[in-house]
Amino acid sequence: MAPVNRINIQSYFETRSKVPLIDVRSPAEFEKGHIPGAINLPLFENEERAKVGILYKQSGKLNAILKGLDIVGRKQTEIAKNAIKISKNNKLNIHCWRGGMRSESVAWLLSLIGLDCAVLEGGYRAYRRYIKNEFSKSWKFIIIGGMTGSGKTDLIENLAKKNKQVIDLERLANHKGSAFGGIGKGNQPGTEQFENNLYEEFLGFEINQEIWIEDESKSVGRVNIPDEIFLNMRKSPVVEIKMNKEWRIQRLVKEYAGLDAEHLTAAILRIQKRLGGLNTKTCLKAIEDGDFEKAIELVLMYYDKAYQKGLAFRETKSILPFKIANKNFEVNAELLLEYYKTQNPQIN
Repeated sequence: MAPVNRINIQSYFETRSKVPLIDVRSPAEFEKGHIPGAINLPLFENEERAKVGILYKQSGKLNAILKGLDIVGRKQTEIAKNAIKISKNNKLNIHCWRGGMRSESVAWLLSLIGLDCAVLEGGYRAYRRYIKNEFSKSWKFIIIGGMTGSGKTDLIENLAKKNKQVIDLERLANHKGSAFGGIGKGNQPGTEQFENNLYEEFLGFEINQEIWIEDESKSVGRVNIPDEIFLNMRKSPVVEIKMNKEWRIQRLVKEYAGLDAEHLTAAILRIQKRLGGLNTKTCLKAIEDGDFEKAIELVLMYYDKAYQKGLAFRETKSILPFKIANKNFEVNAELLLEYYKTQNPQIN
């Protein structure tokens, strides 16, 4: 096999908008985690990859390669036709797990039909190392904290409209973080893909500029915030959003009252040990009766205590209280920026 062209991970990010990327790993590998924007053009299907792997362990490398050639031989035309459709200006970048035999063989095949291909050095594994290293940089987070229902996500969205650097972890996780957070949301990504999608948010960020990010626990539903990011969040300044309980309950009623009562019941049962038997029973009856204000007020007893407990682990001097006195969150976002600047005159 003739030598193939290679591209390092840094160069890939610099040229990604101009050259499509194909991921030749199996569909299962791709589903677990892939580079956002990559197109899966598998050399082996899941079962085929498993067979080659077993043969490698049992009979050695040569027999595994021969089996692989036998499988791929029947697919070459289909792979080539699909690659032509995906290519842009006759160019493609290719990767597998380590930038080895799978991606090299596909690059060789596609070069025969005149495509200009480059293999990503180190493959998907190099990409994962790269983003982990990027997460470890000294990003300047400002944490938006506050009790459940106080409008943290609304502030994030409105700060984004003002061209501030923001990260909406709950949007990326497709979950709101609480026992109720997955209702009506559909499936979450796996943790690995969540991390990959999260890194996309950092592309184009200026490291010397503040990034507004909502306070979260380590887990957002079933996905975990990367250690590198979470540790940075825990030592970053917090703007604690203060909103009166009545407004919070009104907002939460609007958000949850229209959802499936069975799902709400199931969510309450997931936290029944923390709510206590009597509160759980009262809460379930309130939902049955359609009294969502009462149900939410009871649930907030637990979540407010949990929030205060978590806040106690932070340094008091790093917590800045910000009172919400307006129901217009476009206005609130502007007031928040003004408030934070008075506390930190050096920010832009």
